[in-house]
Amino acid sequence: MRRPLPDILPIEWPASAAEPSPASGRSLDRAVAVLRDGGLVAIPTETVYGLAADALEPDAVEGIFRAKGRPASNPLIVHVCDAAMARSLAASWPAAAEAIATRLWPGPVTIVVARGPRIPDVVTAGGATVALRCPDHPIARRLIALLGRPLAAPSANRSERVSPTTAHHVLEGLGNRIDLILDGGPCRQGIESTVVDCSVVPPRILRPGPMSRERLEEAIGGPVEWPAPASTQEAQPARSPGMLTRHYAPRTWLEMPPDPLARMAELVAAGRRVGWLTLLGDDPRARALAASCNLVVVPMPAEPEAFARRLYATLHALDQRGLDRIVVDPPPDTESWRAVRDRLLRACE
Repeated sequence: MRRPLPDILPIEWPASAAEPSPASGRSLDRAVAVLRDGGLVAIPTETVYGLAADALEPDAVEGIFRAKGRPASNPLIVHVCDAAMARSLAASWPAAAEAIATRLWPGPVTIVVARGPRIPDVVTAGGATVALRCPDHPIARRLIALLGRPLAAPSANRSERVSPTTAHHVLEGLGNRIDLILDGGPCRQGIESTVVDCSVVPPRILRPGPMSRERLEEAIGGPVEWPAPASTQEAQPARSPGMLTRHYAPRTWLEMPPDPLARMAELVAAGRRVGWLTLLGDDPRARALAASCNLVVVPMPAEPEAFARRLYATLHALDQRGLDRIVVDPPPDTESWRAVRDRLLRACE
């Protein structure tokens, strides 16, 4: 018998309120019951929606891999409600990890530390380290606190595809493969967390994200290595999610040509139906190309944080248009754009 689609439960928790509404409290209680029964719940965070299961139950965690079609060699991030829960999952807790947890949690930064004995092999792909994060989202932290256990929660999408930033994206991507969706509205950050390996000295960024190297170095009071050496990126098992060569990709073929204007002119002349994410909205040549009936032009912000917030939602929307190609203008090759460029380069592979 075909499994039904999951319920989507809206969560109302205004920033001015100390507690969620009574209806939202009941929705959280239902999510806890699903998780205790070994089920999968999509949850909002400040970065993207996560697909959550009890991180200490191997059978439940294996359900994440089945639902996503995720390779077993790709480890998961474990979400906690506070630093005390994180420390209870680690074999050791370096000074750099304590500094980040104290100064930057809750927030969009994941700490990699030596794995403690409570963490199942399936979570870490059999590796000796575990990735831990305290999300800056009251719904996610309240759910973890109510459950009293950490949650393994990678992005709530099929493996390699664009991460979801709304509950609708989750339903569209995973459908009846999961049990419940908590709808907390659009995600604020729009791309996945920064991952920093604190099991090495100096700490090393494994995946760029919203938390900059500058803020990490301020928190730690010392250097953070950047970028990660190629040998670390190729290690097996991986120490962090988000390090696969192809990742974050829409179904529509995506490219990031060095000369987007010339490439767009070529595609339009060939009669291709193209979505164009452009930073050249004021360029008269771009305006001329925009007149083509085969072209969907999306002007993108020239500021990296705003670009990141809009990126995945835009790719999801263009994927529904039946286009032949998505073209993205290359963002500046500067440190402030590293996270966006990382996602786009992997999506182009």
